[in-house]
Amino acid sequence: MIKVIKIKAKRAFNPSKIPGAKYVINQYIGCQIACSYCYAKFVSRWYNYGEWGDWVIVKENMPELVKNKYLKGKIYMSSISDAYQPIEAKIKLTRKVLENMNKNIELVILTKSSLVLRDIDIFKEFNDIEVGLTINGFNNKIKREIEPFSSTHNKRVEALKNLHKNGIKTYAFISPIIPDLVDVGNIIDETKDFVDYYWMELLNLKVSGKEFKNWLKQNYQSAYEILNEKPKLESYMEKIVDAVKRKNVNIKGISINYSKIVKCCDRNGNSK
Repeated sequence: MIKVIKIKAKRAFNPSKIPGAKYVINQYIGCQIACSYCYAKFVSRWYNYGEWGDWVIVKENMPELVKNKYLKGKIYMSSISDAYQPIEAKIKLTRKVLENMNKNIELVILTKSSLVLRDIDIFKEFNDIEVGLTINGFNNKIKREIEPFSSTHNKRVEALKNLHKNGIKTYAFISPIIPDLVDVGNIIDETKDFVDYYWMELLNLKVSGKEFKNWLKQNYQSAYEILNEKPKLESYMEKIVDAVKRKNVNIKGISINYSKIVKCCDRNGNSK
C-alpha cells in the first residue's frame, strides 16, 4: 500500500533547469508509477519514507497557492513525480491545481498515464498549454518489470490521439531510448498523425541507479554495452539521428544527458 504524506507547501512555483521551461510546479513529490530507471529516485535520500514508489508526498494546499499567480515563461508540471499517477484518480490534486491556475500561464504537462484525458475540459480553458505522453513501446514483460504502474503503450497512444482530437497541442516524449528495447522509428510512424512535436531522451545509465544497471546488464547485455561504451554509443546515436531526420516530423531535440541537447530537425527535415 502506498504511504501518503500530506504537507503544506510554502510556494507553488520554483525555477527550473529543464530545457525550455522557466519554472516547475510539483504538487506531488514521489511517484507511485515506480519506474525502476527513474532519475528522480535521488529525492528518496532526503525523505525517510522508504523505497522509491512506496510513498508520495501530497502538497495539499497547492490549489490555494496557485490562485491569482501569473509567471511569464513556460511552466513544467511535475518534474519529480507524475501529475496523473494512480493516487491522482482519488485525490484529484492535479485537477484542483489546474482549476485554480491562471489560464494565461504557459503550461507544459508530461505524463505516463491515460488518466490525463479526464482533464481535457480544463485544458481547453488554457490559452497556451501543451500535453505530452512519455512513449517507449516497452512490451508487456519489460513494462511489468521496470514500469509497473504506468498506462499501457496502447492507452498512451490513444490518449495522445484523443487530446489531439480535442484541439490540445500534443507532444510525445520518446524515453528512455534503450537499444534493442525501444524502436524510435516505429513509435514515430504510429503517432505522427496526432503529435505536434517530439522530444527524445537516451537512457542516462549513470543516474538510472545500481539496481537498474544490474537488471539491464543481466537481461540485455548488448544494450548495456552500447550505453556503457562510448564508441558503440556514438555509432548507435548517429543511426537514431539519421533515422528520425528521414521521418519528416518536428523533433525539438534529443537529450543525450543532462548537459547536452542535440537539436535534430524540423517538420521539413531541415537540420536546426
